[in-house]
Amino acid sequence: MEDFVVEVRNLKKTFKRADGTPVNAVDDVSISVRSGECIVLLGPSGCGKTTLLRSIAGLEKPEDGEILINGEAMFSGAEKLEVQPQDRALSMIFQSYALWPHMTAFDNVAFPLKSRKLPKAEVIERVNQTLGLVGVSELSGQHPSDMSGGQQQRVALARALVAGDDLVLLDEPLSNVDAKVRDQLRRELVEMQREINFSAIYVTHDQIEAMELADRIAVMELGKIVQLGPPKEIYEKPSTRYVANFIGTVNELSGTVASKASDGSATVTTDLGEVEVPDEATLTIGSDVVLTFRPERCSISTHQIEGSPSWRGSVNTSSFFGSHTEHHINMSEQTSFVVWQAESTQLNYNDDVWVTVEPANIRVLPVETDEVSDESH
Repeated sequence: MEDFVVEVRNLKKTFKRADGTPVNAVDDVSISVRSGECIVLLGPSGCGKTTLLRSIAGLEKPEDGEILINGEAMFSGAEKLEVQPQDRALSMIFQSYALWPHMTAFDNVAFPLKSRKLPKAEVIERVNQTLGLVGVSELSGQHPSDMSGGQQQRVALARALVAGDDLVLLDEPLSNVDAKVRDQLRRELVEMQREINFSAIYVTHDQIEAMELADRIAVMELGKIVQLGPPKEIYEKPSTRYVANFIGTVNELSGTVASKASDGSATVTTDLGEVEVPDEATLTIGSDVVLTFRPERCSISTHQIEGSPSWRGSVNTSSFFGSHTEHHINMSEQTSFVVWQAESTQLNYNDDVWVTVEPANIRVLPVETDEVSDESH
């Protein structure tokens, strides 16, 4: 039997807009977090990720479902049970840091320990140890107003870790610090989680942050978890167009399934011609699909390459980004592709080129009739 720190079962939370229209912020969500695991809730604003996190913390009251922490029920809609936030044996880090402005760093970190009435000597020892762990021992006597954003976030992290809770909830904690500090704090957070072995649920809309921090990513859309899995799986095998577009850059080519072969392949008719692809989805002849592939999984050349899908286009832009060169290629009036090359090949506007992709690198996704429009992504 697996050791779960958090178990969420069929959780539902509804809000009402100003006009009275109900919104399913958390729509029948079930998810479990293993001991020592970091799960990242990823999605755009309004997808329900923060509401789910706040429900686990006890800061929002769901209408139905269950929340268990370390096997003990914290919320049950059926049993009318709701344990207060301070009794849930978890710590939380907010986007706004939420440090007491009149308290020093030491006192801010010591606050949860004093609230639990720990002996003074133990409080001093644990606070100093935790401030050292996050690299801000020298700030012990300073107030938040005397600290940078990154320093304040380290103190907030120390306050969350000092109590030694098995579960830490993080609500976009790095969004208010600059890019360089954010990168450093992400790496340190991974190291600290590995060293201390706490479980974490982390909310973000930043795909890079999710890929770096997560053991598993839960991609959310309209209150539901639409895909849950390791970062590599989410990136390479997205289950829907929504996931494919939210995680990284993706090329799309719309088409219709024309035929299926006994070897498991399918032929898709597109505006760039017929394409033979692996039949990864349970496709039916006549169904509308989208062929997707990543910019780094295709190549660009001045001549057609036989044996793989290869299409002729013209260069729109070619930009050098240090680690790669990004080419935007116009394939037709309706279709354009992005190609990333490791070598710094600079192409000129309107150059004729061929874009080639191996069939194994094409992901075939069905077109859902109720797909969310691109504007909402």
